[in-house]
Amino acid sequence: MKIYTKGGDKGTTQIYVDKPERLGKQDIVLECYGTLDELNAHLGLLASGLKELDQLTAVQQVQQELFQIGFALSASSKLTDTDVERLEQQIDQWQSDIPAQTSFILPGGCHSAAQAHVCRTIARRAERRMVELSHQREVPGVCLRYLNRLSDWLFVLARVINFQAGMSESRV
Repeated sequence: MKIYTKGGDKGTTQIYVDKPERLGKQDIVLECYGTLDELNAHLGLLASGLKELDQLTAVQQVQQELFQIGFALSASSKLTDTDVERLEQQIDQWQSDIPAQTSFILPGGCHSAAQAHVCRTIARRAERRMVELSHQREVPGVCLRYLNRLSDWLFVLARVINFQAGMSESRV
């Protein structure tokens, strides 16, 4: 597979929806794709520092599902509400393993938890971009639900990582 095509040298690129379409690289569709890609790269960085196999596996699964969101925006996707429900179940399980949250928590702690917070903020931006996109094009509702839940999932993951590392949370 050739990496460069020279097709985007003039500021446009081709996407694949119902029929191939050329868009300016500043288009909200590409902004949304780019933010999802940025999130996926940061999740890869997060995964590189995780010591718990179940957390690593969970993050890698989320990375796969973010690709499904990209497919849903362009052609086809296998993302379902079951994937959203899995995030909810993990949030509930993780929250039962850590002290209850009684105040706002500042992002930080150990390196992996801080990286999870970075991922959380990018997930929120990806959601905002996708909401904006949904005002111009059809966006499957499951994609919006997934990103909304993912930011919560990353917040709780950060708390779990800090708890397991014995790091106290900075509270507001």
